[in-house]
Amino acid sequence: MRTIVSLASAAIIAVSLFVSSVAAEEISPYKVLETTGTNLFGRISNSQKEIEKFPEVMRNIVEDELMPAIDYKYAAYRVLGKNLKKITKEQRKKFVESMRYYLIRTYAKALTQYSDQQVVFEPEKPTGKKRIVAISTQIIDSSRPPIEMVFKMRKNKKTLQWKAFDMVVEGISLLDAKQAELSKRIAKHGVDQVSLELASIAK
Repeated sequence: MRTIVSLASAAIIAVSLFVSSVAAEEISPYKVLETTGTNLFGRISNSQKEIEKFPEVMRNIVEDELMPAIDYKYAAYRVLGKNLKKITKEQRKKFVESMRYYLIRTYAKALTQYSDQQVVFEPEKPTGKKRIVAISTQIIDSSRPPIEMVFKMRKNKKTLQWKAFDMVVEGISLLDAKQAELSKRIAKHGVDQVSLELASIAK
C-alpha cells in the first residue's frame, strides 16, 4: 500500500512540475514586462500623495512590484565579469545581496520622476529559441519628448522564467555603465570593499 501511495504521490508531483514548467514557458518576456510595468506604474500613480510624504514608500513599491521580475543575480555576475571566478561563494553571495539593494534604491530614485505618464510597450514578437531579447518601451509625456527605454530580458533555462537584467535609457546601458565603474574599484579595493560601498549607498 505504501508503495502505491508513494508512486501516486510521485506521479502527482511530476505532473505538477510539468504543468508549472509549461505555464512558465507560455509567459512571454513581452507579457512579463507589460504585466509588471502595468502593476508597477499603476501602484505608483495610486500612491502619489503617500510617496510625497514618505519617499521610502517608493522603495517598498519597487520591492513588491518590480524586483520579482529582475534577475539581479545575473546582473551582479555580469558586473563582476572576470572577477566572478576569482572570488569565493560567500563573496559572490554578499555582492549579489548588495547589488540587489543598490538596484532597489536606483530604480526607486529613477521612478520618482514618473507622474502618471503614458507607458507604451512594444508589441509581442516570437522569441523562438532565444534566451535574451530586448524589448522597447516609451514613456510619453505631453510636456516633453518621449523617453526611450529598452529592457533586456533573459530566460532562465531551469525555471523557464523571463526576467529583466538591464535597462537601456536613451542608448545608455545602466548595467554596462555600472560594470565599467565597479570593475575599476574592484581591481583597486577588492570585491569586499565594493560590496560594503554598494550596501551603504542603498541605505
